[in-house]
Amino acid sequence: MPRYFLELAYKGTNYSGFQKQKNANTIQSEVEKAFQILHSQPVELVGSSRTDAGVHALQNYFHFDYNELHPQFLYKMNAILPDDVVLKKVYAVHSDAHARFDALSRRYEYRMFQTKNPFIQGQALYYPFKIDIELMQQAAKIIKDEKYFFAFCKTNTQVKNFECNIYHSDWENKKGLIIYTIEANRFLRGMVRLLTASMLQVGRKKITIDEFVCLFKSGDKCGFSIPSVGLFLTRVNFHSELV
Repeated sequence: MPRYFLELAYKGTNYSGFQKQKNANTIQSEVEKAFQILHSQPVELVGSSRTDAGVHALQNYFHFDYNELHPQFLYKMNAILPDDVVLKKVYAVHSDAHARFDALSRRYEYRMFQTKNPFIQGQALYYPFKIDIELMQQAAKIIKDEKYFFAFCKTNTQVKNFECNIYHSDWENKKGLIIYTIEANRFLRGMVRLLTASMLQVGRKKITIDEFVCLFKSGDKCGFSIPSVGLFLTRVNFHSELV
């Protein structure tokens, strides 16, 4: 049976996350429901990155197996799906390609703004506090040298491996948005939001750089968090032969 990769984007505000859950509205459940309407048969989707409730994505993937897709698959599916979910591409891949395990890295952005702006409300966090971006940039560089992220993982997780390889960690001020970008081979649950919140504590001079470094060594949870509203999964990277 042919295997396909399905690329999609979504605004996560109205959803309880990416992966299907009982008694919850998720991105996966919406796409599977649309597929069944179009093909009159169910399909099992396997996701690449499990974004949490309220998190947005400019790029994410499913893979699935199916004999023959409708000739106007993308057009018909997008007509069925709600306005805050869009399918961008679908293409055949080799039979053992895996949307999750074949991903080389994932890139996230956390977006904030400091001057009230109703046109980006809901897609970035309004954060009107005084912050020192240079201090936050120092903290971001420290993250690149770290590998053990137990302190920056939600407590209700069954993950036993807390090591991640960080490829990029950087703050920038871009057209009125303050953006933190991080890329890694893998992420723990809640990791980007917890790291961002901790760096904001540095930027507000609530904790020092040395205290930030100690969070990685202490064996305790960081204790800081931030809303999901400004978090975007912006890219999932695969080997060139897959995408």
